[in-house]
Amino acid sequence: MKHPIIAVTGSSGAGTTTVKHTFEAIFHRENVNAAVIEGDSFHRYTRDEMKALIEEAEQAGQRGISHFGPEANLFEDLENLFRAYGESATGRRRYYIHNEAQSMRWNLPMGSFTEWEDLPVGTDCLFYEGLHGAVTCDRIDVARHVDLLIGVVPTINLEWIQKLHRDTRVRGYSADAVQDTILRRMHDYVHYIVPQFSRTHINFQRVPVVDTSNPFIARDVPTLDESMVVIRFKDPRGVDFPYLLRMIHDAFMSRANTIVIPGGKLDLAMQLILTPLIWKLMERRRQWV
Repeated sequence: MKHPIIAVTGSSGAGTTTVKHTFEAIFHRENVNAAVIEGDSFHRYTRDEMKALIEEAEQAGQRGISHFGPEANLFEDLENLFRAYGESATGRRRYYIHNEAQSMRWNLPMGSFTEWEDLPVGTDCLFYEGLHGAVTCDRIDVARHVDLLIGVVPTINLEWIQKLHRDTRVRGYSADAVQDTILRRMHDYVHYIVPQFSRTHINFQRVPVVDTSNPFIARDVPTLDESMVVIRFKDPRGVDFPYLLRMIHDAFMSRANTIVIPGGKLDLAMQLILTPLIWKLMERRRQWV
């Protein structure tokens, strides 16, 4: 707890970036200096290398590797980073080049990585957002190093709709190519992504209230206003549910550790729930210093 670690974990297209923006707003308002880690930067291969490996496997009649599994990621390096930061607020990071703007900024091709660099000195916490903030496998246990672990989990059909629309409209892939990716990643999804959500402290699961029964023909991604959000607390002790129910219109309890809210109230709910938790982490950190 001397150097707190906060991790937001969720599968591709799940909405972790939206949660990241909420955390950034809280950090700015509360004057918290966070070292930000992007999960994609711990992929093992560049985009071109990954494509070549998948094509080689498929030509041999095998299932190609996926970004969900250990073969395509530096899990040991990620755990080493979390361990080092927790002990001494040190570590190294790099960036994955997602888009043209980042490509121009670093003068590197899209789908590649920047060089590794030391984390800034004097940060208040480490903030990770990506696929594997709570991953465990073999001798790797990333989750044990995290002080506040948040899961972002849309229902699976909604997750597929989000991925289909992003990859076809933003990244230029065909619908068939995206479907092939979903199928190729399913084994790793079940074994490395899903188990993380039993280790998280809080899960935010978006559930659409419109028909998503066939995600491959959905014309639009359901909006937040067309959704409910199920918020599950691993340990409900200390959670002021009456306060949350008063502050979030139309919220209700579905279980003793679960509150359900209208999708449009997600940012408000996250601000109300997460801000006090960040206060506690910063207070405990000050007691160590």
